[in-house]
Amino acid sequence: MNPLKQVKKESSKWMKKQDQMYSGFYWQDGYGVFSVSPLNVDRAISYIKNQEAHHQTVSFEEEFKAFLKNYNVDYDERYVFD
Repeated sequence: MNPLKQVKKESSKWMKKQDQMYSGFYWQDGYGVFSVSPLNVDRAISYIKNQEAHHQTVSFEEEFKAFLKNYNVDYDERYVFD
């Protein structure tokens, strides 16, 4: 089994044990991996803490596609989200 698949499997099991409300939790089939420069760690932490409010004005899907375009990452629209 590949390492990421194992992490997703174990974290999904852990999440479901946290509370009944997470009983239907699952990870999507795909994944994306990005790094953060040490100079931007505080900014990334702030983003994570505020993402619920942020995504009330910009959807995750819109933001993710804009990110891919901004960094010239080729992608096929059919496979970005499942």
